[in-house]
Amino acid sequence: MVIVMKRYTFKKEERLCSKRLIDDLFHNGSSFVVYPFRVVYLDSPAISGLNFPAKVITSVPKKRFKKAVDRNRLKRQIRESYRMEKDKLYSYLQDHSLNLLLAIQYVGNEKLPFDSIQNKLSQLIGRLENELSKSNLGERN
Repeated sequence: MVIVMKRYTFKKEERLCSKRLIDDLFHNGSSFVVYPFRVVYLDSPAISGLNFPAKVITSVPKKRFKKAVDRNRLKRQIRESYRMEKDKLYSYLQDHSLNLLLAIQYVGNEKLPFDSIQNKLSQLIGRLENELSKSNLGERN
């Protein structure tokens, strides 16, 4: 019997850091809301230079959370939730041979517990797959 261990990592190459790609994402991307998150995404069959199927950036607004400690904690929790849930998204993207740029913005006014963040992020990934399948069907027709 062979036991397969999944590697739940979140490497530097999976993070969206390029200013050009971030500008492209926010100018040409689509968005939706799964409270307390707003998601902006841009899918493409061939974004060159991506080693991973998705690149992600997270943000928490200073306007709603004045203390850096609170913002950093929320960003850390969002990244951790994404790290645990990204396996589903990656398998979907590889099946459809897509690359994805993704921005996850926290739009809630209150700090949620980690369990709630993880549940909402799981819903977010399901909705993202649904949105991507709709847009891909529209392009094929």
